[in-house]
Amino acid sequence: MLFAESEFIIRCIMKNTEKLYSELGKRILVLDGAMGTMLQRYNFQDEDYRGERFKDWPSPLKGNNDLLTLTQPQAIEEVHRKYLEAGADIIETNTFSGTTVAMADYHMEHLVRELNIESARIARKVCDEFTAKDPGKPRFVAGSMGPTNKTASLSPDVNDPGYRAITFDELKIAYRQQAEALLDGGADILLVETVFDTLNAKAALFAIDELQEARNVSIPIMVSGTINDASGRTLSGQTAEAFLISVSHVNLLSVGFNCALGASQLTPYLETLAHNSGFFISAYPNAGLPNAFGQYDESPEFMAEQIREYVEKDMINIVGGCCGTTPAHIKAIAELVKDFAPRKVKDFAKSQ
Repeated sequence: MLFAESEFIIRCIMKNTEKLYSELGKRILVLDGAMGTMLQRYNFQDEDYRGERFKDWPSPLKGNNDLLTLTQPQAIEEVHRKYLEAGADIIETNTFSGTTVAMADYHMEHLVRELNIESARIARKVCDEFTAKDPGKPRFVAGSMGPTNKTASLSPDVNDPGYRAITFDELKIAYRQQAEALLDGGADILLVETVFDTLNAKAALFAIDELQEARNVSIPIMVSGTINDASGRTLSGQTAEAFLISVSHVNLLSVGFNCALGASQLTPYLETLAHNSGFFISAYPNAGLPNAFGQYDESPEFMAEQIREYVEKDMINIVGGCCGTTPAHIKAIAELVKDFAPRKVKDFAKSQ
């Protein structure tokens, strides 16, 4: 990248970071809903994922939603637009699996930089359109950085507990590539999400920290974990409080939870974060728990009522939806939270 381009990107990040913190001080910001749920409605087949460019690819590509950024960009843009029309302030890039680690399943590691840059550019374009129409309600792009399909803390082989399918350094390198491309494409925020193994997240955070130092810029970072089940722990065994402690050494924009559970089931774990953190708190739960067919049954109105407890208890600053949620869910949530003040962030360092 040219020096002038790098300087321009840094100035944009700094300018939008000021706006982001300003908005968080005024109101609860609304995150978008599920990309995968919306893409399922298009009923794309393997040939749609391939497009003309990848029509002769030797392995199946159906299910590689990140690739749709290149082969069906109009669909990705349309999904972003629907969530912004519904009232979202922050939209996530279509890059949940945009690392060399995850893309190895499709033998497409070489596309990682392009996928992330183009995904961020699409989101940036639509966000800027909506901000231009209503400058009093700026919209922001969160670069989605998913957990990958490998875990650094646990062995995938029950017969060899000491085996690891990936190392910390391998994850760090992969996340650094993704983070750089997301920023170069125009992301305002880096969102390390659906964290089931905090060691994976630490690799991402270490990579982002290296990037901040290399570019001499402070990047807003959101971290969102996922509680695995009613035990209240992540897949790697951490409680909500342990998860918070293990990422609190980083200067985060927000910490929170998403996925796995519905809104009501997530409440006690969000309370733990809200009562013990000096960061902004985010939450984007599923539309309830999946039924026997893997579908999500909670209506927009019902889900919004579940989230009412979050705002009445002063627990959140950023809220949206994960699996099963649609623009209708986000609209209902946006309508609800506009009448509530954001959670007040305490300085725990000074109070102790």
